[in-house]
Amino acid sequence: TFTSSSSSQTTTSHQGKANKTPPKIMSSCVEAFGSKVEGTISKFFQAIGGYVGHKPWRTIFACILLTVLCGIGFMRWETENRSEELWVPQDTIAEEETFKYQSYFPSSARFNSIIVQDVSVGTNVLTKTALEDAMRMHEEIQTKKAKNVEGEEYEGEEYDFLDLCVKAGGSCASSQGGICQCLVTSILRQWNYDLATLQNDTDVLSTINSYGSKEDLEAVLGSPTFDEDGQVVSAQAFTLAYFLEDRSEVVDGSEVDPVNEAWEEQVFLATTQSVPTDYTKISVDYFATRSFADEFGGAITGDLFLVQISYVMAFLFLGATMGRIVCGVGSRWTLALGALVAVGLSTGAGFGVSSAFGLFFGPVHSLLPFILLGIGVDDAFVIVNAFNRERKVVRSAEDNESLAARSAKALARAGASITVTSLTDLVAFAISSSSKLPALASFCAYAAISIFFLWLFASTFFSATLVLDERRQRDNRRECLCCVTRKKPMAEEDEDDPFKEGFISKYFRNYHAPAILSPIGKGIVLTLFAGLLGFGVYGAMNLTVEDTEREFIPAGSYLNDYFEAADEYFPSKGIDLYITFEGSSDIYANRQELAELADRLSGKSEEAPFIAEPVSEEAYQNVMTGLYQYLVASGSGAIGNVTLGDDNWPTNEADFVLTITNYASFFGPGAQYSQDLALSEDGTALEAFKVKSEYVRLTKLSRGDIIDDADRQIEAMDATRDMIESWTDLQPSFPYSEKFITIEGFKIIQQELFQNVGLAILAVGIIVFITVASPVTALLITANVAFCIIEILGFMYALGIVIDSVSVINIVLAVGLSVDYSAHVGHCFMVKGGSDKNKRVTEALADIGAAVLSGAISTFLAVVVLLFSSSYVFKVLSRQFALTVLLGVLHGLVLLPVVMALLGPAPFSSAEDPEGEAVHSAAKKLDESSSSEDGENNQETTSEEDNGRPAVVKAESDDGSLET
Repeated sequence: TFTSSSSSQTTTSHQGKANKTPPKIMSSCVEAFGSKVEGTISKFFQAIGGYVGHKPWRTIFACILLTVLCGIGFMRWETENRSEELWVPQDTIAEEETFKYQSYFPSSARFNSIIVQDVSVGTNVLTKTALEDAMRMHEEIQTKKAKNVEGEEYEGEEYDFLDLCVKAGGSCASSQGGICQCLVTSILRQWNYDLATLQNDTDVLSTINSYGSKEDLEAVLGSPTFDEDGQVVSAQAFTLAYFLEDRSEVVDGSEVDPVNEAWEEQVFLATTQSVPTDYTKISVDYFATRSFADEFGGAITGDLFLVQISYVMAFLFLGATMGRIVCGVGSRWTLALGALVAVGLSTGAGFGVSSAFGLFFGPVHSLLPFILLGIGVDDAFVIVNAFNRERKVVRSAEDNESLAARSAKALARAGASITVTSLTDLVAFAISSSSKLPALASFCAYAAISIFFLWLFASTFFSATLVLDERRQRDNRRECLCCVTRKKPMAEEDEDDPFKEGFISKYFRNYHAPAILSPIGKGIVLTLFAGLLGFGVYGAMNLTVEDTEREFIPAGSYLNDYFEAADEYFPSKGIDLYITFEGSSDIYANRQELAELADRLSGKSEEAPFIAEPVSEEAYQNVMTGLYQYLVASGSGAIGNVTLGDDNWPTNEADFVLTITNYASFFGPGAQYSQDLALSEDGTALEAFKVKSEYVRLTKLSRGDIIDDADRQIEAMDATRDMIESWTDLQPSFPYSEKFITIEGFKIIQQELFQNVGLAILAVGIIVFITVASPVTALLITANVAFCIIEILGFMYALGIVIDSVSVINIVLAVGLSVDYSAHVGHCFMVKGGSDKNKRVTEALADIGAAVLSGAISTFLAVVVLLFSSSYVFKVLSRQFALTVLLGVLHGLVLLPVVMALLGPAPFSSAEDPEGEAVHSAAKKLDESSSSEDGENNQETTSEEDNGRPAVVKAESDDGSLET
């Protein structure tokens, strides 16, 4: 061996046959299987890459055609926005109770509420001037006309509150007509909702005190003050509630009620919003049934603009990192656009096929394009990285055939890697598609199908655009004016050289890998990540399921003001509960026990089922109790000349049904109970009646805020059912609450989280084993992903993110995304040859690290935009997505390399050996040179540069050993 001083070239002596790569001995059948799987996947993608390289335009057309064909599925497109169809576990008790309850009481009411305060908030509102202003506001709400422009009922006509209200009767103190036949609740009833009557009242406090008991007044007055005689003397607020007859119908998966919604917008909201200027003596906070949909929908719609910006950010980063920034021969802006188009095609095809399968599209499905963007960008970087590294000659020397061959090699190199990540993502979502929560199941099914198409289009469509872009650069055509060919200046000649490692790859080779792979570096990395894991375990154990319904309301919404006022002035008001008793004969037989039902509900407020004490009309309403008290006071003949027995009840069932029906009619003495009876069609039988009660306010203190306590709500619901089942002396009955369907979701969502995540991680381990085909590598990657998920859960706790429908979806997503960063590095480690694990890790990081980091950065940049979102869905998504990216890339590029250096297995038999490649190259050049030169006796001077460094070239000596 000698060195020429004139050329500084390494000269090798060659004798005999060309050098051979030292054989790698496979130690087990498993390793042989691994190599077989790796070879099969590589051959498969090599064939795809070869076809794409030869026929890029045909490939692009085929992908577009496939997307169009899949789009036929949109003919079955269905949307679903009803919460009971999204977040209620199917085949639950609550679903059965809801169906049965609505069969008896199908007409629910729309609730519109106002909390009235004095203009000087915090002072007494029970003054005549404040009450008169409130009455004027009420009269405007009562008389102002609305006009509906949709639907059949009232189309093009004007109507007012009296046309729409729930007809219940008993709403006024001493009148039955007009507004008094509508269900309205407020202390203003004491003046029959009439301004003149109020103005003529010389003692408003005395009139208010005749409203009812102290408990009744506490139910409608905020922060009341009573004197020593129990008479109210002041209050800081009072309520005014309007009930509209429900006219909703389901259209395209959404409940719509155009008649009532128009009145709420044009009358109720318009009037309450004008209070500061029109009614200067009072201040109001308000809520309409349509408010939640308006505010939440508005936040989502506004944030869709941020999603568009995130796509722009991804495009800019892709274009800036894949090629030159200035649009010219060396830029790749069109290629960046091609990556986004591939994401768009996969979204269209995935949504079309999902629709064809009958899957509905829900509100959270709008997150999918963003999720696919993160996965697609990662695949794009991996493919481009492989394509660049396979370029061994100047571009001008590549004809279309050579370029097709490079395409085949590049996809053979990258195909297995993107298959591992795409398959794990797909399986993680496919497992969760079996969720009992319909919204989660549909979302995950959409995601799994779309990820399949993303894998397909990344391998074909994007690769085809990459081939066309390489042809353009080879032909020296500008990107922005691709039909124009120009002579390239000398300054750009370096663009035509074979592949050179970029700045990021050199960073991983020269700085990152040496730092973390040194003995001290390994110790520091393992210690820090052990602490991080401990923090994650602590946080995960403290995560709780919470009712986050209010979190969906954007900051600054008037709804937040309403709920804060309700919390302050009516802290004891809880969830409504209805107990329904069935069977006319059974009801009559148990009439006395049912009239005394309050005794059975008393004493339940301090412990489960946490039912409020039945001491006020607001907290307890029982038509049987009201009827019995009326009959005792009035005697026989009071209603329909019905004779009463010694027990003060009608003597037979027919008279009982007649009596209770007349008593609870609109103009009867018990008109307030008119909505509580379910009669047969002919009116001769009482099929069911309901008793209204309510729970105490079930809240807890969390991080300084008072929030609803989901655990106690679950406990209350279950205990209520147990209590009713224990009433064996009464006829069958069942509880119902609108909140039960949500609480059923609370019961199952934590189980769904840990079950789906656990199964997803297990499936990921199996998929990684099959595709990477190394038990040790698969185990290390799976453990790495599991640790990452635990840490994400820990940071969720630290950031105040709770377990709910949104965070569960994002955790399932995190399983898939966190695999990507680790799987790429793990697979690349297995295809790097040699016995030095540290060197193999270094080569793997230098090879794939730049692509992984670039993919992570582009995803993170897109996520940063969503951090400024006003909607709860996107705020939670952005935080969890950012956690997934940061922790995933740290685990993939820091922890996993250290662990692989310590515990990693032997490489595949087909693994790349940098030294072996150099041997082969040197031998080939020696053979060529020896045939063209005489007298040199198999001596040749060679020079080869790999990655910008002099290559180590080896040749066989006489004794068969390798010499440098």
